[in-house]
Amino acid sequence: MRISTTLRALALTSLVALTAATFGTSAASADGDTGQTAHITSIQTLTDQHWVVNVYSPAMESIQALDVLVPADRSVPRPTLYALNGAGQGLVSKSGWFEATDVVDFFADKDVNVVSPRGGNYSYYADWIKDDPELGRNKWETFLTKELPPVIDAELGTNGINSIMGMSMSASASLFLTALNGDLYKGVASFSGCARTTDELGRQYMKLVVETRGMGDLTNMWGEPDNPLWAEHDMYINADKLRGKMIYLSSRTGLPGKYDNQDNVRLNGAVDTLADQIVLGGAIEAATGECTRQIAGRLSELGIPAVTDLDQPGTHSWGYWEEDLRKAWPTLAASMGLAV
Repeated sequence: MRISTTLRALALTSLVALTAATFGTSAASADGDTGQTAHITSIQTLTDQHWVVNVYSPAMESIQALDVLVPADRSVPRPTLYALNGAGQGLVSKSGWFEATDVVDFFADKDVNVVSPRGGNYSYYADWIKDDPELGRNKWETFLTKELPPVIDAELGTNGINSIMGMSMSASASLFLTALNGDLYKGVASFSGCARTTDELGRQYMKLVVETRGMGDLTNMWGEPDNPLWAEHDMYINADKLRGKMIYLSSRTGLPGKYDNQDNVRLNGAVDTLADQIVLGGAIEAATGECTRQIAGRLSELGIPAVTDLDQPGTHSWGYWEEDLRKAWPTLAASMGLAV
């Protein structure tokens, strides 16, 4: 059942209110390098299957750290799954695929490489048209789609097949990166995102991420609202560019679900954190749910298949995204030619 007009209005009102709040986080900076082509500067081996790979990006003139998982059996080339993080990765406690989920254990027996940037906070993993005084230089689309893949392919000896997934902020990025970059990604999974960049609900959500939380200037991303880049990255407008991809979309209703109680071990019994998850996380998830339903509806109108999970209760929080990964894996695996 589609979200009601009243609930959409409440979600928009909640986002406007949240946008006016202060979250008090700041962006991290990266060291530079003198190289002129993308290249690996160092590799730290945490375990046999979990590495931290540092790659110099000419576009951003900085070194970007990546968590990389490699399969136990590396006797033949494997595909690569790019796992994008949310806005607060590395800045908010227990946030990110490698801090908030069991992603390392989940992929330990999978025949796939996993590459996850540690940076990109509040950037939408986009190419910004201007450097931002607070968030610095963001040329993430260039880095992720042009500079990084050949470096990863060469270092890991991949088979050249890629898919991508993201949650919250990066759920939107995973969709537009897939749509706008030809055959680079075969499949995409988007969890709790708002890939509408031209309507009011989508704009308020992006202001919440970039300006309220990140303290950046949203106009430094793609300019004023009439700049064509906003429409170019709107996945409702450009849904047809996802044709031929294997797609998984999920978002919850915003009503409290099974991880929104004191039994959730991630909360460590913190009542105030639980209250924020239910109230703030509920409002955000109601908004992302509306956005995701619009994208799913548009794909259906165009006859583009997608696996969807859109009617379950839950909030904007990591317990649900860990669950989403498991539900999306059959779609992602099939996109990369892997058995489940």
